[in-house]
Amino acid sequence: MAVTDALRYRFTVEEFARMGEAGIFAEDDRVELIGGEIREMTPIGPPHAGVVNRLNELIVTRLAGRVNVAVQNPIRLDRHSEPQPDVVVARRRPSSYADRHPEPADVLLVIEVADSSLHYDRAEKVPRYGRAGIPETWLVDLAAGTVTVYTDPGAAGYASEQVLERDDTIAATAVAGLRVPVADVFGA
Repeated sequence: MAVTDALRYRFTVEEFARMGEAGIFAEDDRVELIGGEIREMTPIGPPHAGVVNRLNELIVTRLAGRVNVAVQNPIRLDRHSEPQPDVVVARRRPSSYADRHPEPADVLLVIEVADSSLHYDRAEKVPRYGRAGIPETWLVDLAAGTVTVYTDPGAAGYASEQVLERDDTIAATAVAGLRVPVADVFGA
């Protein structure tokens, strides 16, 4: 008798949405769909929340009226992945994406803020953003006080990465006019 590997069922974005509509997830459940698997997201502590709030303010004040900025909202990468990045800068749409979640062609920049989720974000999420064609991703490492900027998306993820420290300034490649001192991301 041969032993075979069990096959996993991969949920689609549509099935995941129906589960939410059916009440399978509580309103405050922090879950996202990655590669067809429902993943529990790590809790957001005050340092994480503070950096997300600062990034939101820094970006909105610099780009008001030119882009849509979303905080911890879903983006649809493909049929089986709908992550919820910490910050998304997307092309401006009159609907502000009330009719659908942004898709890779809409997204200019994704930002993930990581403390306990650093390995997961770096190994799982960032490469998916690159394979989906999102032009740029920033990974904010709370423990190290650095921001890694990923550019040049392709089939293997991102071809370029640059680690920036507190004395550096991030100059977005896909969002004209967006320059952010790394020190401002972390605050005092």
